[in-house]
Amino acid sequence: ILDSTDSAKIIGELLGGTGKEAMFKAQHQISLWKNDLKTPEEAVQTASNAWEQQTARVYASYQETLQSYQAVDFDDLIRLPAVLLQQNSEVRNKWQRRLRYLLVDECQDTNTCQFTLMKLLTGAEGMFTAVGDDDQSIYAWRGANMENLRKMQEDYPQMKVIKLEQNYRSTARILKIANKVIENNPKLFTKKLWSQFGEGEIVKVVACQSEQHEADWVVSQIVKQKLVGGDKTQYADFAVLY
Repeated sequence: ILDSTDSAKIIGELLGGTGKEAMFKAQHQISLWKNDLKTPEEAVQTASNAWEQQTARVYASYQETLQSYQAVDFDDLIRLPAVLLQQNSEVRNKWQRRLRYLLVDECQDTNTCQFTLMKLLTGAEGMFTAVGDDDQSIYAWRGANMENLRKMQEDYPQMKVIKLEQNYRSTARILKIANKVIENNPKLFTKKLWSQFGEGEIVKVVACQSEQHEADWVVSQIVKQKLVGGDKTQYADFAVLY
């Protein structure tokens, strides 16, 4: 199994040493094609410009190189089983019988390849539980497709949706602000977060000039509110989430 450094080195050699930026850009595009279950031939046919044409040809050579090494990259670890299950009914039936129940976490961040693998493993019965939140989809840049949540409802009309709207971490004020921020998102599932922890303190929104300024401001608030010293807490007792 080649890690990202190994695969980048191969792609760089196939590009003829055009620099790290070009190498990483091509590597990212090839990864997106794999996550979308596109073969090198399909990538060539659907290329929209000269750069994509060139990268698609590199993709083809890259796959040939992997095969000659009897190697796979990280994307292949999901892509190859998905293709195998698509093309081989005997293998597909075997694994559908063996894996009778699936739990899919962070379903909003699945890409086409992962979603296809899930469907091939669950089969027509669809004995699975998927946990996901369309307002927390943050991996589109690496191929995650939030449409998978919508497709799931279409592919499995018998699916039961259970909304988990109670928040066990935050107070009501924080959730009201969160609800306000995400209300403009395109919605697949409407939700209203709530908490049993009461209203809580007023939330401050502070604009900082830089990362350093942000760090300085946080520490200044700890000092200003005299939270450290005497028999109180020490600086080591604080954690900053960012």
